[in-house]
Amino acid sequence: MKVTLLDDSNEFPPVSSADKSGIVAVGGDLSAARLLSAYENGIFPWFNPGEMIMWWSPEERGIIPLDGLKVHKSMRNELNRMRYNVTYDTCFKDVITQCSKSFRGEKTQPETWIGDNMIHSYLELHKLGVAHSVEVWKGSELVGGLYGVSIGRMFFGESMFSKATNASKIGLFNLVEKLRKWGFGPIDCQMMNPHLESLGAIPISRSEFQNILDQHLSSGKTFLGTWTE
Repeated sequence: MKVTLLDDSNEFPPVSSADKSGIVAVGGDLSAARLLSAYENGIFPWFNPGEMIMWWSPEERGIIPLDGLKVHKSMRNELNRMRYNVTYDTCFKDVITQCSKSFRGEKTQPETWIGDNMIHSYLELHKLGVAHSVEVWKGSELVGGLYGVSIGRMFFGESMFSKATNASKIGLFNLVEKLRKWGFGPIDCQMMNPHLESLGAIPISRSEFQNILDQHLSSGKTFLGTWTE
């Protein structure tokens, strides 16, 4: 199967044209307009710095239903301790930079796909009010957080980091409560992995995910601008 090479337009081929690995297209740029077009079509960029940009829509998509978040006993104890404070959009650049330094798998492989060009592009989305960060603080120290893109009533999670026990989970739980109050759809996790599964992520098909997008992208109020508690 041939993979489309993107031109100067911001149009993407249908996600049904993705190859077996989930690649829909390659090339193009990371402009705000192209990124927004990608998310609205159920597509996301994922590539290593120095490589050609690759755009993905996997056949198996990971999502966290807002009523399906797993809160284990240890996390309930953590939440009751209230030793962390959570804020939104106070230091987006710090959060995405920390995410770029976090590790995958056996904690030996850095998240190298968050290169300087990715950081710059998502900072632009943040300035437009569509990319948001969740910050977790212990005192005055930033110890965890996550960031993603919000369009309509969909939140597309990108990455998270943690420098203290359960810090990123606290941020995620707080975000889920906020999104639930706002009537959002499930959080898009892109790819399934054991860590996300332990938090309540479930796999769905590409077509099921597209139906979720159709339902929530244009449903009511759009939550642009800075998010605050």
